[in-house]
Amino acid sequence: MWYSWLADLILCVHLGFVLFVIFGGLLVLRWRWIVWLHLPAAAWGAIVEFTGWICPLTPLENWLREQGGETTYAGDFIARYLSSILYPDALTPDIQAMLGVLVLVVNLAIYGWLWRRS
Repeated sequence: MWYSWLADLILCVHLGFVLFVIFGGLLVLRWRWIVWLHLPAAAWGAIVEFTGWICPLTPLENWLREQGGETTYAGDFIARYLSSILYPDALTPDIQAMLGVLVLVVNLAIYGWLWRRS
């Protein structure tokens, strides 16, 4: 039971991290100190997305699910939980790269605006 609960907790943390990578620049508009958390998170998210690496939280979640007697999944977090939401059915490497660039451009625009404003 504890393993399943911890796996669900990791799932929530992972989702929160993905949302922070995408939208964390908006939090910087309100709390400037978040930039020191968001920039490394955004860099990690971009590296994982552009290289095809698997975030370490995915194997941890799978291990916890296995220990709890649940079935695990192959692939990564995004493929398992977010693909149908974030990506179209016909996902290609070009579309995936475009989405990664879009996240970077949005965050660079926010940071550029903040930098010019200060």
